[in-house]
Amino acid sequence: MKWTLSLLCLALAASTFTSCKKEAAADSTAKTTAVAGKTETATFHIEGMSCAVMCAGKIQQELSKMEGVKKAVVDFEKKSATVEYDAAAVTPQQLKAKVEGVADGKTYTVSELKSTADHAMLTTSGR
Repeated sequence: MKWTLSLLCLALAASTFTSCKKEAAADSTAKTTAVAGKTETATFHIEGMSCAVMCAGKIQQELSKMEGVKKAVVDFEKKSATVEYDAAAVTPQQLKAKVEGVADGKTYTVSELKSTADHAMLTTSGR
């Protein structure tokens, strides 16, 4: 009898935690969808990387953690980054600042920053 009661309590606790996680995930998705803007892509050159793991990997990780960044890929060999981001949540200048702030804030330099948002504005203003 004690064993059955213990098992029932355990099952009840497990279903409570699982349903909370599902509700939290649903709430999180709803919030993200409600504030999501247009997806843009930024590309830029990064100087100062000396290795693929601790430099490029760390920069990619830091970019990926940013609010609004959907995907970040840092290529050590090409010394470049490509970032897909939500234009309503983050700007290319914020991406640049994040990269240049990694490590001691003096190691990495971003140049040749290009964004699909810039191209769209140039195309629209040329009409």
